[in-house]
Amino acid sequence: MADADDEIDKIDSPGPVRLARRVFIAFVLTFMSARILAFLIMSRAVPDLYLYVGQTHVHHLNYGIFLLSVAGGYLLFGRPAARGLKAAAIVYGIGMALTFDEFGMWLHLGGSYWQRASWDTITVLLVLFGLIAFAPTVRRFRPHHWVTALVLLLVLIVFVFLLAKSFRYAGRVIEPRLLQMEAAAPK
Repeated sequence: MADADDEIDKIDSPGPVRLARRVFIAFVLTFMSARILAFLIMSRAVPDLYLYVGQTHVHHLNYGIFLLSVAGGYLLFGRPAARGLKAAAIVYGIGMALTFDEFGMWLHLGGSYWQRASWDTITVLLVLFGLIAFAPTVRRFRPHHWVTALVLLLVLIVFVFLLAKSFRYAGRVIEPRLLQMEAAAPK
């Protein structure tokens, strides 16, 4: 009987590409929402929505760690069917975004929310999730895929060079304002 159930699960189960797209979308939307909300709170445009335990501000990376733990436990011990896999993919994407949005803070055990390490990590994860979600497998590559990949690589190299220059400029101009706003924000 277990074999019949396994076959039904395989038929109803969403493919890895569909799950990867759910992770990607949940990741992007959560990252954008977290950054916008943090900026609005720090600029005092919205009330302080941070969770405090005593005098300790609970950073959203902690929510992400709990969500990743729940998703991992559910996937390991719950034997989810199609609906459960879809939900787990979304929870995983949200957890990854919340956790890695503050990567610089947990890497350096403190510091500013606006650390470059967090942004770099989010960028790398977005690229990886995007490739998993939308790129064909290497076995299915045809000559036009290789040409496209080469052109994209060249464009990426130019983009990274220009992005580095713009980050240096933004660091000189914007970073002092962000740090000042963060220092005046609710703790």
